[in-house]
Amino acid sequence: MVRDRRLAAFKFKRQQIIFPYIVDFICLSRRLIIEADGSQHADSRYDHRRDAFLAGERFTILRFWNSDVLKNPAGVFDLLSHALTSPHLPTASRRAPPSPARGEGLDGAFLA
Repeated sequence: MVRDRRLAAFKFKRQQIIFPYIVDFICLSRRLIIEADGSQHADSRYDHRRDAFLAGERFTILRFWNSDVLKNPAGVFDLLSHALTSPHLPTASRRAPPSPARGEGLDGAFLA
Protein backbone atom coordinates (compact mmCIF):
# COMPACT_ATOMS: atom_id res chain seq x y z
CA MET A 1 0.00 0.00 0.00
CA VAL A 2 2.75 2.48 0.84
CA ARG A 3 5.29 1.20 -1.67
CA ASP A 4 6.29 3.28 -4.70
CA ARG A 5 4.46 6.45 -3.60
CA ARG A 6 1.05 4.82 -4.08
CA LEU A 7 -0.52 6.99 -1.38
CA ALA A 8 -0.94 10.45 -2.88
CA ALA A 9 2.71 10.35 -4.03
CA PHE A 10 4.05 10.41 -0.43
CA LYS A 11 7.30 8.59 0.23
CA PHE A 12 7.43 6.03 3.04
CA LYS A 13 10.39 4.29 4.58
CA ARG A 14 10.19 0.87 6.20
CA GLN A 15 11.77 -0.08 9.54
CA GLN A 16 13.12 3.40 10.21
CA ILE A 17 15.04 4.18 13.39
CA ILE A 18 13.73 7.07 15.50
CA PHE A 19 16.19 6.58 18.32
CA PRO A 20 15.68 4.72 20.58
CA TYR A 21 12.81 3.07 18.65
CA ILE A 22 12.21 1.44 15.27
CA VAL A 23 8.93 2.22 13.50
CA ASP A 24 7.23 0.02 10.91
CA PHE A 25 6.62 2.71 8.27
CA ILE A 26 7.20 6.46 8.25
CA CYS A 27 6.43 9.37 5.97
CA LEU A 28 8.95 11.98 7.06
CA SER A 29 7.44 14.83 5.05
CA ARG A 30 4.13 14.47 6.96
CA ARG A 31 5.66 13.17 10.22
CA LEU A 32 3.30 10.20 10.01
CA ILE A 33 4.15 6.80 11.47
CA ILE A 34 2.20 3.67 10.58
CA GLU A 35 2.33 0.64 12.83
CA ALA A 36 0.90 -2.73 11.80
CA ASP A 37 0.43 -4.64 15.05
CA GLY A 38 -0.44 -8.10 16.23
CA SER A 39 -2.30 -8.94 19.41
CA GLN A 40 0.90 -8.74 21.48
CA HIS A 41 0.57 -4.94 21.32
CA ALA A 42 -2.86 -4.77 22.99
CA ASP A 43 -2.66 -2.60 26.12
CA SER A 44 1.14 -2.60 26.06
CA ARG A 45 2.80 -0.20 28.52
CA TYR A 46 5.89 -0.21 26.31
CA ASP A 47 3.80 0.94 23.32
CA HIS A 48 2.17 3.70 25.40
CA ARG A 49 5.61 5.04 26.43
CA ARG A 50 6.87 4.70 22.87
CA ASP A 51 3.84 6.54 21.43
CA ALA A 52 4.20 9.32 24.01
CA PHE A 53 7.86 9.77 23.08
CA LEU A 54 7.12 9.85 19.34
CA ALA A 55 4.19 12.24 19.82
CA GLY A 56 6.55 14.47 21.80
CA GLU A 57 8.78 14.48 18.72
CA ARG A 58 5.71 15.74 16.77
CA PHE A 59 4.92 12.49 14.96
CA THR A 60 1.40 11.25 14.38
CA ILE A 61 1.06 7.50 14.94
CA LEU A 62 -1.59 5.40 13.25
CA ARG A 63 -1.91 1.80 14.45
CA PHE A 64 -3.68 -0.89 12.48
CA TRP A 65 -4.24 -4.48 13.47
CA ASN A 66 -2.66 -6.94 11.06
CA SER A 67 -6.11 -8.42 10.42
CA ASP A 68 -7.45 -5.00 9.35
CA VAL A 69 -4.60 -4.56 6.88
CA LEU A 70 -5.23 -8.03 5.44
CA LYS A 71 -9.05 -8.11 5.51
CA ASN A 72 -9.91 -4.44 4.92
CA PRO A 73 -7.11 -2.91 2.84
CA ALA A 74 -9.47 -0.42 1.16
CA GLY A 75 -10.55 0.97 4.54
CA VAL A 76 -6.94 1.23 5.74
CA PHE A 77 -5.98 2.90 2.45
CA ASP A 78 -8.78 5.46 2.86
CA LEU A 79 -7.73 6.30 6.43
CA LEU A 80 -4.10 6.70 5.39
CA SER A 81 -5.04 8.85 2.41
CA HIS A 82 -7.11 11.10 4.64
CA ALA A 83 -4.32 11.41 7.22
CA LEU A 84 -1.81 12.33 4.52
CA THR A 85 -3.95 14.86 2.69
CA SER A 86 -5.78 16.57 5.54
CA PRO A 87 -4.31 19.95 6.47
CA HIS A 88 -2.00 20.14 9.46
CA LEU A 89 -1.05 23.15 11.53
CA PRO A 90 2.28 24.69 10.57
CA THR A 91 5.08 23.31 12.71
CA ALA A 92 5.95 26.70 14.24
CA SER A 93 2.41 27.25 15.52
CA ARG A 94 2.56 23.99 17.45
CA ARG A 95 5.53 25.21 19.48
CA ALA A 96 5.13 28.97 19.77
CA PRO A 97 2.47 30.80 21.75
CA PRO A 98 0.23 33.10 19.71
CA SER A 99 1.71 36.50 19.04
CA PRO A 100 0.05 39.52 20.68
CA ALA A 101 -2.44 41.56 18.72
CA ARG A 102 -1.03 44.41 16.66
CA GLY A 103 -0.59 47.60 18.58
CA GLU A 104 -1.03 45.98 21.97
CA GLY A 105 0.88 47.89 24.62
CA LEU A 106 1.69 50.93 22.48
CA ASP A 107 3.38 53.70 24.44
CA GLY A 108 3.30 51.52 27.54
CA ALA A 109 -0.43 52.18 28.00
CA PHE A 110 -2.66 49.23 28.77
CA LEU A 111 -6.40 49.36 29.11
CA ALA A 112 -7.86 47.52 32.09
